[in-house]
Amino acid sequence: MDFRLTADQEALRRGMRELLAARFGREALRAAVDGDEQQQVVDGRLWRELGEAGLFALRAPQSAGGVGLGLPEAVLLFEEAGRALLPGPLVASHLAGGTGLVAGAADGSVVVTALEEGPRPDCGAAPLVEHLDAAGAVLALGEGYGAGAGEGCPVRVLAPGQLVAEPMRSVDPLSPLHRVHGLLPEQSPDDGSGRFADEQPGSGNGDGGTGGGGATDGGATGGRGATDGGGASDGGGGRLGGVSAEVLRGEAALLTAALQLGSACRTLELAVGYAREREQFGRPIGAFQAVQHLCAEMLVRSETARSVVYAAAVTADDEEISAAKLLADTAAVGNARDCLQVHGGMGFTWEADVHLHLKRAWLRAEQWRTAVAGEERLASALLRPICR
Repeated sequence: MDFRLTADQEALRRGMRELLAARFGREALRAAVDGDEQQQVVDGRLWRELGEAGLFALRAPQSAGGVGLGLPEAVLLFEEAGRALLPGPLVASHLAGGTGLVAGAADGSVVVTALEEGPRPDCGAAPLVEHLDAAGAVLALGEGYGAGAGEGCPVRVLAPGQLVAEPMRSVDPLSPLHRVHGLLPEQSPDDGSGRFADEQPGSGNGDGGTGGGGATDGGATGGRGATDGGGASDGGGGRLGGVSAEVLRGEAALLTAALQLGSACRTLELAVGYAREREQFGRPIGAFQAVQHLCAEMLVRSETARSVVYAAAVTADDEEISAAKLLADTAAVGNARDCLQVHGGMGFTWEADVHLHLKRAWLRAEQWRTAVAGEERLASALLRPICR
């Protein structure tokens, strides 16, 4: 089997890189970071251009107006988006556009964010949602791990105003976050509480405020099917008409791993470029063995993560997706730290881009499939009997 990229895949990746360089280069990135805090992080015009380029309808069938490609191609495009630190709920909009769950998601006219319902099993915290202010719909994915896991996990589409959420400070300046305490009473699960499992009466605010941030692993809350609020459809049509939340959560973890991979490769480029230019004691710092070792370790992390992420995109195997997310998170965070080390004191300044990659990597590492969740899945797979 030949795992080299085809000419079409190379062209697809090159086109995405050129589009982002033209529409979201470093100047646009810094303008977004240094702009007014009240300014919307998600650029609606750029979002529609991404939709026109096919990013969100990439895996939708051609019969439904999509591109008709697969996970390997999606991973290549998301790797480029991660390299550029493109802000916005890319994963959720891609899932919604590819499945037809939200009308307008495929062409970028509607921004879709996502919520992994329920408290996180590793710390009990209420779930987070990113870019809620910019979203026209929220893709709510029921818990698919542990008790009750399987193909019956619910997928719901909610209007942003249905969430009882409060804004919280985000480590990433381009990923506004809200903590979700539940749904408004009239839109609540069957028990009528309108709260997630870890919430007590009176917790959170009741104004359904908006904002953004990645979702975390947690338990399902139960509830009704998809609504038609906020530009949402009832889930008819699309690439995987009856897809379960568990499938979408796995795909979201893989696409997030691709974003992390892109960031890891970019920080490697930044470190090597700076090591070639910065001189100390009359020599480029890249001539010193300690700096060479740091850059070599960054390369090993990046290429190891790349091979596993690409393999998981081909097989779509759940355990391989867990391994891909673990290694990509490690590469993104580790490379950003080492890139900062290569930059020395300059790396700690606001003007350098290194801290932006590190902060985004920290945030993505807590989205969809955390290290704890991934390790648990891999451990469970090792304990399963081997069928011969």
